[in-house]
Amino acid sequence: MPEAEARPRGQPHLTAPAAVPLVDARQVTRAFQVAGQTVTALQGATLQICPGDRVALLGASGSGKSTLLHLLGGLDTPTSGTVTWPALGNGQDLRPGKVAFVFQAQSLMPPLTALENVALPLLLNGKPPNEAQEEAAFWLERLELLPLADHLPEELSGGQAQRVAVARALVTHPRLILADEPTGQLDSATAQHLLDVLLAALDPGAALVMATHDPDVARRLDTIWRMQDGQLVSVTRRQEETS
Repeated sequence: MPEAEARPRGQPHLTAPAAVPLVDARQVTRAFQVAGQTVTALQGATLQICPGDRVALLGASGSGKSTLLHLLGGLDTPTSGTVTWPALGNGQDLRPGKVAFVFQAQSLMPPLTALENVALPLLLNGKPPNEAQEEAAFWLERLELLPLADHLPEELSGGQAQRVAVARALVTHPRLILADEPTGQLDSATAQHLLDVLLAALDPGAALVMATHDPDVARRLDTIWRMQDGQLVSVTRRQEETS
């Protein structure tokens, strides 16, 4: 049996480099002034989101999930602490294309068809209309919606409209997808189907952060951060649950 090839003397062990975080939040606090009183919606949150992560922010309404999500996406700025995007240009040209949002209310444009809604981000980024519509049709097909391409939002069910919103978020191949209670207005079966198509459609290197109050939804993701009273109180990773 041949001997294993020896590593040349003095040659260092090669290890895979650590992934550069897509977003890095450090001791982030967000406070608001309400009727002359200071209300702290988020306090001392620290977490990193790296390529390929599938993360749930699990907590009740008012726990700080949406506030944290908005900070991670650059929609808001912290009162204290820092949010940076090391792998995304650190906030320069952070959007469009690099970060995408899916909200609880599907927020489609009422006058536009499903196809036109999905094509809209590409058109805003300067892609020619014919190419934008081809890519939009591709994503509608991936989310099992191509037969509804010519339907207006009012002609879609809640689950169908939310899948159109997901297609619109994914059409630019974003590296970070932030979803704020995307299943919150859906029944459990429709919610699980939405998760099925969303997780299957994600680019492998893209990261997903989803705010939810539903433990069944959270368990579909690899990491669960539990939130309470504006704080990240615990984290569970799937391999820890199965070990």
